[in-house]
Amino acid sequence: MTITTLSEIIKGDIASYTKNKADFNFCFASDLMSDVLRIDTDEMLLLTGLANMQAIRTAEMADINCIILARGKKATAEMVELAEESYITIIESPYSMFHIAGLLFQNNIKPLF
Repeated sequence: MTITTLSEIIKGDIASYTKNKADFNFCFASDLMSDVLRIDTDEMLLLTGLANMQAIRTAEMADINCIILARGKKATAEMVELAEESYITIIESPYSMFHIAGLLFQNNIKPLF
């Protein structure tokens, strides 16, 4: 799934966009960044309610190219700047993590765990 399609499905606003041609097939939902670091999967989205620099740094270390912020959380200017430097797209969605996970599952994004 492309960034554009993903954003449309979850009614998201793209806060940080990179010319990333990644096609995403998996999603991991967590607010615990230590759990995210245990996953080693390509083509993965990170779904979280954690809207701080730790989420961006974790995604960078785990080679995750797209973060979805749930529950109407907004990325700070500092987060956007670091995400763009790291080629990470940030999408802000008004939906809960549960709702987003359901929408992604309905659209053939596979869960991890």
